[in-house]
Formats: sequence, C-alpha cells, structure tokens
Amino acid sequence: MKKAVLFDMDGVLYNSMPFHVEAWSEISGKYRLDYTPQDFYLLEGCTGDATIDTLFQRTFGRDATAEEKHKIYGEKAALFNRINPGERMTGAENVLEQVRACGMEALVVTGSGQHSLINQLEKDFPGSFRKEKMVTAFDVRFGKPHPEPYLKGLAKAGCPASEALVVENAPLGIRSAVAAGIFTVAVNTGPLPDAVLREEGPGMLFPGMQDLAKHFDTLPDLPPFRV
Repeated sequence: MKKAVLFDMDGVLYNSMPFHVEAWSEISGKYRLDYTPQDFYLLEGCTGDATIDTLFQRTFGRDATAEEKHKIYGEKAALFNRINPGERMTGAENVLEQVRACGMEALVVTGSGQHSLINQLEKDFPGSFRKEKMVTAFDVRFGKPHPEPYLKGLAKAGCPASEALVVENAPLGIRSAVAAGIFTVAVNTGPLPDAVLREEGPGMLFPGMQDLAKHFDTLPDLPPFRV
C-alpha cells in the first residue's frame, strides 16, 4: 500500500506558473536572451541556474557565470514576488484532504528556490506539510529531470518507491519521478498539450487537481479511507 504522496509545488499546489512565466519572460527580454514563453513551461522543475544556463547556451553558446546567474535569478525572483498573488490551485486542498483520510504522508518536492512560496506552504495548507519533509532547489545538486529530487523525497518519506505516489504537472518533473521508479500522476494545469505529458510516461493523467480529487479513489494501492 502507498504510504506517501510527493507533490510538486508550482502548478500543483499553487496556480503560480503564469507568474513564473511572466517574470522569466520579462527578465530574459531585459538580458536579450533567446526565449519563448512556452520554454518556461517546458523547463518547469529545473533549478533557476539550469534554466538560465539553457537560455545562455541557446543565445551565447555558453553557460552563464555564477555572477550572471545570481543577478538574473535574483531579479526574476523579486519580480515574481511582486506579481504573484499566491493563489492556491483549485482542488489542491481537496486532494490533500483525501491523502490525510488515507493516513498517507504528504511531502513537497519542488525545483523552486522561491522562499515566498516555500514559506507559505504550512500556512496555506495547515496540517499537510512540514518544512523538514520538503525537498527544494536548496537540497539538490541535480534538479529535475534528474531523479535526485524524488529520490531525496523518498528518503525523507522513509519508504521505497513502490510505496509512494507523485503528483506532477511538468514534463521534466514527470520524467524525474518516473526515473526514480515512482508511480506518477500527471495533472495538466497549464497550456501544454496532454501528449507532451504522456510522452514522459505517467501512470495516470488528469486535466487538473479538481478532477484528481474527484477520482482520487481510482489511484492504485491506496490504504483504506478512514471514516
């Protein structure tokens, strides 16, 4: 039976991706980087440094320096914090209620380094998450799509891959979770076609968190719901 559910944050728990994309786009334009808004949905889950290196390689044929990364990501983070309203994703709390009803543990595995959202999790989802059970950009050497973030999530959950589920919305996040050997539930909360998510091999795909909440009991190997 499943003992833990590992949740991505942006696009799963928070409706924050449009504001990440807006912030990345404005700052990338300022530094004359070659980008499209869709790039940031496709790169979602990468660390900020990895996203900047991808754009620098495309634009200049090299990785960014440490100083360039620090400056660009700092400006992007500051802009995101100004424009993001911190809206919870519709249906996220309903999913978490069912996780609690099954007696499973909920953990966060995110590529984000945005303190503003990470620090809000305990407030916005009371009783669901503990900071010591979160994996963020500050905890990993290799971000998604490398399996390291979800392998660290399993270690914090104290269970093998067979006893966990992942809820992800991003192609690279799905790839990371599948590579870690975890049954992965995809939720398409953004503008990418379903086919882009399916290519990464999730076990199930739902059109959003609200639909996942309605069909939560169809997930495999759930413990009995507690009445």
